[in-house]
Amino acid sequence: MYKVKVFVTLRESVLDPQGKAVTQSLHALNYKEVTDVRIGKYMELTVEKSERNIDEVINEICTRLLANPVIEDYRYEVEECVFL
Repeated sequence: MYKVKVFVTLRESVLDPQGKAVTQSLHALNYKEVTDVRIGKYMELTVEKSERNIDEVINEICTRLLANPVIEDYRYEVEECVFL
């Protein structure tokens, strides 16, 4: 069994109005050192082992459902679960 952490963010070329609003709010709270905020999504999946390669499965899931490949990028981390 695998635990997969998926991170989805807007591509750098796509405007992020929500991130811009958070940046402005942080400046209003006097956190002037924050220069940019990008908002994204984080998901955790538990995936059973199968005959398919885990990377193939996760890439397919991300491109078909979790991320919009036109405007979003994704990355993921896979941890193999060890049960004692």
